[in-house]
Amino acid sequence: MAGRSVRTVRTALTGAVAVAALATGALVSPAVADSGTAGSGDHRATQRAIEAAVRDGVPGVLAQARDRDGTWNGTAGVANLRTGRERLPQDRYRVGSITKTFVATVVLQLEAEGRLSLDDTVDHWLPGVVRGNGHDGRRITLRQLLNHTSGIYNYTDDQAFVEKVFGDGFFQHRYDTWTPRRLVGLAMGHKPYFAPGASWHYSNTNFILAGMVVEKVTGRAYGAEIERRILRPLSLRATSLPGTDARMPRPSGRAYSKLSEDPKAKIHDVTELNPSAAGSAGEMVSDSADLQRFYRALLKGDLLPRKQLREMTATVAMDPKDQDKRYGLGLMQIKTSCGKDVWGHGGGIHGSSSEALTTRDGSHSLAMNFNGDWSGDSWAVVEAEFCG
Repeated sequence: MAGRSVRTVRTALTGAVAVAALATGALVSPAVADSGTAGSGDHRATQRAIEAAVRDGVPGVLAQARDRDGTWNGTAGVANLRTGRERLPQDRYRVGSITKTFVATVVLQLEAEGRLSLDDTVDHWLPGVVRGNGHDGRRITLRQLLNHTSGIYNYTDDQAFVEKVFGDGFFQHRYDTWTPRRLVGLAMGHKPYFAPGASWHYSNTNFILAGMVVEKVTGRAYGAEIERRILRPLSLRATSLPGTDARMPRPSGRAYSKLSEDPKAKIHDVTELNPSAAGSAGEMVSDSADLQRFYRALLKGDLLPRKQLREMTATVAMDPKDQDKRYGLGLMQIKTSCGKDVWGHGGGIHGSSSEALTTRDGSHSLAMNFNGDWSGDSWAVVEAEFCG
């Protein structure tokens, strides 16, 4: 749940809670709502919120909600600025840090099988990988990776990486392959934020390491484990882990970014990119139906035994001054303005900002996407859906 700017899109692979974003000139086409779907009359506030995001400058918004009345689809703006093609409910999009919940689920499944412990140190599985400038994998546990209390530096804050991947160097480097070891190495070039367990700080490096642990424990790529353990059992046919493939599967629209902090900067088509720069912290592609199916299944206990689900939903405060925003193991818990708790994750990557959330009982869920990363308030859409 990232704000829309270069700065937040680089952490972006993130999921930190949305804040007010930069206002830009409108790129608006007529809004479209699926009024023929059961329950659609209950989502008028959500439709208004996605239309407001387009007025704020987002090229196009896609939202889908499920509740006891059925499935509702809402769209506004366009999927393609050149052709004017509207966004479609079945469109696939890059989901950024929503990937993290899938990775954490696999780690917890491995714990349930007795193949690892959350109290294992990182160094136990990845000897010598987390070392340097005060980092020490012998003092950091797998649990601390998954709930962002490790203190490990976030590689997407490395300035050279930012310039290559999120800034002026994007077009020169968009097809570069980044190995997990190289990404972790960037983090090791900086000091940690704090001693392990002393505080909370979002770090994509944590989940690059978690993906490496999955591969060390299983002998298979973390993406293959996600596919075997989650995608196939839940029939998530629109969800994929593209690895180094820069193309988007069909159907999908385009993704747009200004690649700049300047609100007057030119809008670029950034759809094609090698997602290895995000890796197990944020490479996944999915659609709104699959994301909701995943989070409902997860929270209802279909993917994890009761013990591991309790571990995942044991949260720590993201900010000690704000107890309404909490983080479990690859999973966020956020209290809305109307007092309703929602669980899930958000994610951003070039030209794509997404949210996927559900109530604890799985009875009401939402997944949505902006196809631009510099404007709009995705949390306003969440509030509209769950609070009306």
